[in-house]
Amino acid sequence: MIKIGMMIGDRYEILEKIGTGGMSDVYKAKCHKLNRFVAVKVLKQEFSENANFVSKFQTEAQAAAGLAHPNIVNVYDVGEENGIHYIVMELVEGITLKKYIEKKARLSYKEAVSIAIQVSMGIEAAHNNHIIHRDIKPQNIIISKDGKVKVTDFGIAKAATSNTITSNVMGSVHYTSPEQARGGYSDEKSDIYSLGVTMFEMLTGRVPFNGETTVAIAIKHIQEELPSPKEYVPEIPNSVEDIVIKCCQKSPDRRYQNMGELIADLKRSLMSPDESFVVFADPDVEGGTRTISEGDMARIKNQSRMNYDGGEYVSREDSMRLRSDTESMYEGEDGYGEEDYDYDDDSRMERITTILAVVAGIIIVIILIILAVKLLGGSPSGRDEGPIISDEESESGVSVDMPNVTGMNFEDAQNTLLSLGILVEVEYQESDTIDEGVVITASVNAGEPVEQGSIVTLTVSAGTQGIEVSEVTGYTLEEAQNKLTSLGFLVSRAEAYSDTIEEGVVISQSPVGGTKAPKGSVITVTVSLGKEEKKVRVPNLIGLPEEDGTFEAIEMGLQIGSVTYVYSSEVAEGLICYQSYSHGTYVDEGTALDIKVSQGTEALTYRCDTSIAAPTAAEAPDYVAGTEVKVKLVADDGTVLLETKTSAFPLTAKYYGLTSSSGTVTMTYKATVAGSTSTNPETGETVTVPGSTEEKSFTRTIEFIQE
Repeated sequence: MIKIGMMIGDRYEILEKIGTGGMSDVYKAKCHKLNRFVAVKVLKQEFSENANFVSKFQTEAQAAAGLAHPNIVNVYDVGEENGIHYIVMELVEGITLKKYIEKKARLSYKEAVSIAIQVSMGIEAAHNNHIIHRDIKPQNIIISKDGKVKVTDFGIAKAATSNTITSNVMGSVHYTSPEQARGGYSDEKSDIYSLGVTMFEMLTGRVPFNGETTVAIAIKHIQEELPSPKEYVPEIPNSVEDIVIKCCQKSPDRRYQNMGELIADLKRSLMSPDESFVVFADPDVEGGTRTISEGDMARIKNQSRMNYDGGEYVSREDSMRLRSDTESMYEGEDGYGEEDYDYDDDSRMERITTILAVVAGIIIVIILIILAVKLLGGSPSGRDEGPIISDEESESGVSVDMPNVTGMNFEDAQNTLLSLGILVEVEYQESDTIDEGVVITASVNAGEPVEQGSIVTLTVSAGTQGIEVSEVTGYTLEEAQNKLTSLGFLVSRAEAYSDTIEEGVVISQSPVGGTKAPKGSVITVTVSLGKEEKKVRVPNLIGLPEEDGTFEAIEMGLQIGSVTYVYSSEVAEGLICYQSYSHGTYVDEGTALDIKVSQGTEALTYRCDTSIAAPTAAEAPDYVAGTEVKVKLVADDGTVLLETKTSAFPLTAKYYGLTSSSGTVTMTYKATVAGSTSTNPETGETVTVPGSTEEKSFTRTIEFIQE
């Protein structure tokens, strides 16, 4: 057992406990050989007792120790001492990304993308060394005090998933990929999916899928489409949303195929956030059915005759070469000319008959596959798709038939039930007829329906030498562990909230105190986490009338804080256009939610503050200074602002609160036309035309100033 001040490996002095997780405790220690502080992660006792788990854990930890990258929490050492299995890691002063998100509610897209790039670079380094994380989540990402982002816990997830470990020990199902939820094969693209979910949480402050049970959440990962991040935060750029959606495609083939592709798109999104450059692959289209021409059909027939000639097959090498030629032809790379073949002069009826026969054959095969799936309860490929749920399950509460586990070894029976989504409790009973560790009875009879997520109690034989289990309810965890381990039992810890029992005290145990169980069996103690902090999911008030939004917030257990009224060109007057906490985030009950209410589009006003100058020579060549001018100023909306006569310029014009952005000045003045004298050439008579006055006008445009 680890104690403060003890020395591990003759070099690591344990200084203080700095964290705890489902599988391990973390301590700050000092390495006396290199004179530096390190983090020592120590496996909990229940896992240290499992030799298979320890072996896999050490193998993976040693592989992770070979990684050296600035975005990975580096592993320095792996060791074991007196049954204590530990790994020594780089000590990073900072907080987890999970806590960082909780503190900020959600991150800006630039900050989220920057963090995702650093995480991706760390994961890429691991993938290049053939190490898959399998448990990427904000809790396993650390932001140091100097802003560097580091990924931790490489290798632990793989060791854990290779063993039977209950859900409260393993990482959160909120970030698991569909293939992991099914219990199937997972690879680098599983890490990409989990990183996509982590990006979703950074951008929106919430996880995409939630539910009352882990089974319900896993079903959503498998069946439901990822909600759009813009549904919760509309200002997220298009490219960033596309990156998240591509990372979280259900089919691994539709995701980014490696971290390099993802990093390239993330970097591009910082430079061109609103561009639509993310390419969504569609393997179904790329590998879709291609039409076979008559020429292609003739070539296939000809090659069929070549492959089987008079009851004698050609050599394997020739057959492979023909197959390669055929594949090349399907890909549009045929290098042969039609003159190289002798075509059969098939009739049209023969071709139609052949096509109909092929179609009928395909339909029959599909029907047989579907029937086989329904009868056998398996996947079309015949491969076991995983222990949690099937694709046909749409929600929690799905029932399965209880298998017959009577007579089975307890561990095998437990694995069988867990694979069906059924939780297990155990009771032990002394028996001189049934071997120790064998299931005597189950609380549900074989063949009866049992709801996934429910608990089935197995009564297991304790043999003839059962040991009485001590009652530890009400003890602290440390006291309970000491008492049970002294009797030879192993202790597994579960956690639950309690309004009446203080944190760290045992609420219940299984098997219960006073019953007998074989030495070495596991006793599960449920430890109180104290009172649960009640969190409230913030509703979406955007677009609701102020009164309706207020009622909805109060019904959810929130309060309305400040209410301000602002102009908005996007939300109609009287509707809520802003809320201080994003829709979908979780806050404490009674939190005050500030809102803003739209006053509609703001009406712009303008002012006219100008001096109207006298007519210029260009405008009025015959204008004479001092002449009286009629001046009329009219706004573009038809409002007459000024109408006067003057001979003194400039003329001041000041008007406020105008709704038009410009206006027109019209100037009208009188100009004198000189008289003329002319002589009639026939009569010699002189004709005199007297001078006259004409009224002339011109216009001038004036731009107003926005108030």
